[in-house]
Amino acid sequence: MLSRLERSALANWWWTIDRWLIAALGALIVFGLVLIMAAGPPVAERLGLPTFHFVHRQALFLLPAIAVFFATSFLSPRHVRRAALIVFAVSMALIIAALLFGAEVKGARRWIFGIQPSEFLKPAFVVLAAWAFAEGGRRELPGNLLAFLLLPATIVPLILQPDFGQTMLVSLVWLGLFFIAGLRWIWVAGIGSIGISGMLLAYKLVPHVRGRILKFIDPGTSGGVVDTFQIDTALDSFFAGGWFGRGPGEGTVKRILPDAHTDFIFAVTGEEFGIVACLVLVAVFAFIVMRGLLAAARNEDPFCRLAAAGLIMLFGMQSAINMAVNLHLIPAKGMTLPFISYGGSSVISLALGMGFLIAVMRKRPRAEIVFRQSEAQPA
Repeated sequence: MLSRLERSALANWWWTIDRWLIAALGALIVFGLVLIMAAGPPVAERLGLPTFHFVHRQALFLLPAIAVFFATSFLSPRHVRRAALIVFAVSMALIIAALLFGAEVKGARRWIFGIQPSEFLKPAFVVLAAWAFAEGGRRELPGNLLAFLLLPATIVPLILQPDFGQTMLVSLVWLGLFFIAGLRWIWVAGIGSIGISGMLLAYKLVPHVRGRILKFIDPGTSGGVVDTFQIDTALDSFFAGGWFGRGPGEGTVKRILPDAHTDFIFAVTGEEFGIVACLVLVAVFAFIVMRGLLAAARNEDPFCRLAAAGLIMLFGMQSAINMAVNLHLIPAKGMTLPFISYGGSSVISLALGMGFLIAVMRKRPRAEIVFRQSEAQPA
């Protein structure tokens, strides 16, 4: 334990962070390792890899992820903005490089140098959008205009990959920040029209998007191009597990589920640990989201309030989308379950986003907040 009288950087960090939130994130990481041990071995064996290949790699990914989380949680709001700007620029450059030189995987070019840059783009985009909206009242810096320009600049490269799941997620978070920033409602019609037009264009011009939507509406559609095998198998997992599951390692449906360790790990949870365990996992996610939103609402600094709300919306929406796909409530999006699904880019980028969240949520003297607000006021 650290004394409140101690004045070191570590002591100051300890007494200003949300320890309950960090504990909940730690619980998710532990759950994730347990579930990777359940879902990973069958996939590894099908691919001819060592049985615990994905478990060992996930544990290795967690080491830099935890380091990134703690390093970013020490940052001040100013340094959070600077770090986000650097991450955004590097991620955008890597996305363009992936479009030009990356290998095509499942019809998309999302990977370069073994990483998925779009994962790191998301938290950086949220921080920059929050910064732009927070600065919207300054005469010398047209923050609202920058926020409006930032959205198309971010989603156009994602659409070109194509990655419509990430595009939708980023757009929804931006729209949430738009409402929180209190901009005029007259923009809602215009933004909504653009969004609907974009979805119609994707439906008309992109075959796999049209196929996913048709298969979701009518699984018996013969003209669709996307197979529903994974969705059907995921639902079978929940039915097979019942309320209390078959027991750790006793699942059988997971052995034929192709993405059991990534996009459909929630279904494996249902089969081996039951619906009760799924509800507990949902409760942990809900606790993190609600605590983050309440803390954001209480924050007096405009940037910190918007950044915290945006980052927690990003985390919550991604979680909800993944679980909804597993339950066949929405079409498949190819999105991971935060800190649960296997993936190096995913877990490190989530650690970056949560580190940013802890940093902007840290308790600060009111004098410091007033000083920063006075700096933001027009002369």
